Amino acid sequence: MAGASPPILTLSQITKSFPGVRALDGVDLDVLPGEVHCLLGQNGAGKSTLIKVVSGAHRPDGGEIRWLGEPVRLGSPSAATRLGIATIYQELDLVEGLSVAENVHLGHETSTAGFLRRGAATAATARLLARLGHPEIAPDRLVGTLPAAGRQIVSMARALSHEVRLIVMDEPSAVLDPDEVANLFRIIEGLTAEGVAVVYISHRLEEIRRIGDRVTVLKDGRAVARGLPAGATPTREIVALMTGREADAAFPERPAAPGPAAGPAADPVLRVEGLARRGEFEPLDLTLRPGEIVGLAGLVGSGRSEILETIYGARRPTAGRVLVDGRPLRPGNVAAAVRAGLGLAPEERKAQGLFLLDSVARNVSVASLGRFARGGWLDRSAERAAARARARELSLRPDNPDAPVRTLSGGNQQKAVLARWLLRGCRVLLLDEPTRGVDVGARAELYALVRRLAAEGVAVLLVSSEIPEVLGLADRVLVLREGRVVHAADARELNEHRVLDLVMEGSPA
Repeated sequence: MAGASPPILTLSQITKSFPGVRALDGVDLDVLPGEVHCLLGQNGAGKSTLIKVVSGAHRPDGGEIRWLGEPVRLGSPSAATRLGIATIYQELDLVEGLSVAENVHLGHETSTAGFLRRGAATAATARLLARLGHPEIAPDRLVGTLPAAGRQIVSMARALSHEVRLIVMDEPSAVLDPDEVANLFRIIEGLTAEGVAVVYISHRLEEIRRIGDRVTVLKDGRAVARGLPAGATPTREIVALMTGREADAAFPERPAAPGPAAGPAADPVLRVEGLARRGEFEPLDLTLRPGEIVGLAGLVGSGRSEILETIYGARRPTAGRVLVDGRPLRPGNVAAAVRAGLGLAPEERKAQGLFLLDSVARNVSVASLGRFARGGWLDRSAERAAARARARELSLRPDNPDAPVRTLSGGNQQKAVLARWLLRGCRVLLLDEPTRGVDVGARAELYALVRRLAAEGVAVLLVSSEIPEVLGLADRVLVLREGRVVHAADARELNEHRVLDLVMEGSPA
């Protein structure tokens, strides 16, 4: 970071309101050339609105934006792009039906005399992918066939296809494994060495220390701290600024024993016998008792999500079976799994778990609509009341069952998914990355909720990329590498370093 350089971007007293909400309330921010400026805050603090102002997607109601010291109006994303501002959103805005090269050059296609130069675009894309450390991604491959980490790389390549001087990264590491995160940081270090500024948003405070130069903290639409040194500010101070209270213990105290009747003699509610999907994961045996939390730890691509989706019936196994209360489930049948008492909170909750245009009430009740049928009609009043009661049990905010679920913060959207399965009365809860994109305060609430559900007898199978999360919540842990279990142990017998050794080396137990 250039110490005495003037800011490349300065925001002064930026305000932005939406109906009933003041999202930004006089925010100041300055970003220096060649620095990584980290933007922190709980969900709903105003981070997304602020970066949309910077990217030109939102016009501020008041305040001033200066670029290289000169006042500018960022009236559209194209205006921001022309200045050299690129944004990588958490919800990647890629077109799945187009190729990698077409996505990278979308909106600024290479052409001569009105004809597209596909060869030039393909070659330029290949160079960008090599620069990003991923020459194996073919420019002509359809984006829809790429895994989540690959799509993240394509989004970064598209940002770098412009003459970028400032790049905004919103939760860029959320879908990346440790090797991919290390590669991401290598890319960022290369960019900042060239004088490119980076605004970096993450809920992972350890990343802020590793990659950040300065930190600005938002709370309730205001910048409550500006320019803090990323490596020298204590975690407790940052958490207190974000939440308005001192940091509590991240995980609830572990009970002396798992939930009711979850001891070794208890009958399993879920039994997985030799379950496998060719090319995704090898035969797996697993038992899950009422009130027990079992964690699956492994890198992205180790088969974790595929295992959950196969148990749930969203994927059809090539071998093995799933039993609930000793009775086999019909393979590849979600309806049968739900009837048997299984519920899934999927990895991509917005794309796979929520109806974003519908209300909170409808999202909560959707798995239980049959109970509200009256003579062929839906009793909407009863549906709404039941959904509201379950949402209140989880302290879902706002307390308004008619609110569109898309307007909720990440943590409250996750609560809506969990409320759905509470209303359904599920006995086995499959949680895939339950705190992805969720701030530190909401994480603590979700951890307490999962532990409470287990105490009430719900069996939980948990997948998370964050090893401390698995170790902090689970009673038992299965460590996965390349689709097979390489170790199984009581969570108390493991630590983060041991699990990392296992997932990286794959040494058998």
